[in-house]
Amino acid sequence: MRILFMGTPCFAGVSLEHLVQSGHELLGVVTQPDRPKGRGMILQPCEVKQIALKHQLPVWQPEKVATPEFLDLFHRLNPDLVIVVAFGQKIPTEILFGPKFGCINVHGSLLPKYRGAAPIQWSILNGDPETGVTTMYMDEGWDTGDLIYQERTAIGPDENFACLYDRLAEIGGRLLVKTVQDIAAGKAPRIKQDPSLATLAPKLKAEQQQINWSEPAKKIHNLIRTLAPLPGAETYLNNERLKIMETQISTDGFCLYLGPNLQGGKREPGTILQVVKKQGLLVACGDGPLLITKMQPAGKKVMSALECANGRCLQCGMLFCKV
Repeated sequence: MRILFMGTPCFAGVSLEHLVQSGHELLGVVTQPDRPKGRGMILQPCEVKQIALKHQLPVWQPEKVATPEFLDLFHRLNPDLVIVVAFGQKIPTEILFGPKFGCINVHGSLLPKYRGAAPIQWSILNGDPETGVTTMYMDEGWDTGDLIYQERTAIGPDENFACLYDRLAEIGGRLLVKTVQDIAAGKAPRIKQDPSLATLAPKLKAEQQQINWSEPAKKIHNLIRTLAPLPGAETYLNNERLKIMETQISTDGFCLYLGPNLQGGKREPGTILQVVKKQGLLVACGDGPLLITKMQPAGKKVMSALECANGRCLQCGMLFCKV
């Protein structure tokens, strides 16, 4: 088949690499224009463009794929199949239904659960024990098309976004190759989604990055995993912003979590209960303590919570809070 690939970030780059290695004919790659990054705001190519150039594939970077200019190019390319993976633009009808085999997508959830832009984040945020990857035929809706294949995987209790993202990207790449092979062989299934089971996974808002220490320890732990390593879950101490990068659910320190005041026990949520030797900072949450093991002060590198505590003279009784 003559295949056109559309994608942008690392998740899509892994799928592209698997596709190249599988030997299918790739007409080229469509990706987002280079964007300024870093302190110098220098234009940088995305992961998909870098992989495409490495394999000497043609690259197109339209601001919008719905423009007449790009649609004219699309018709001239005349692909049999379009593959879309984390592309970042709405795909017009001409592209969705123009190719002989249509348009397929690799999505980082077990659809119809978590339709939308942030399925991996929401699976961690909600404390799900498992997630997976879906390949599907695209239609005009957001992640509403017919399913092709799905592969499940467990989510580790301490696994963060970066680790899960990388694992799902690999699963997605392998599943995409199987999907393309079976479409070419005429044996790919086509399974309708049950809309009654659908849930949404919109992009997280900036205010969701703030830690509310009054919430249960497990919920805070899941938020921190969701936002690690970027953008990081935020808290404040003495008007200084700190990012909490890694935590553990702790059963230690419950003896400190008794009574109504600082002298006897139950601390206000966000209070440092204990500086635990060789481990980190034990902090009061809504239902018990949480052990902070890695932190990142504003403008600094990620460091152990004990390094941060030593550098800032953090002590029992100090209070983390929202801005």
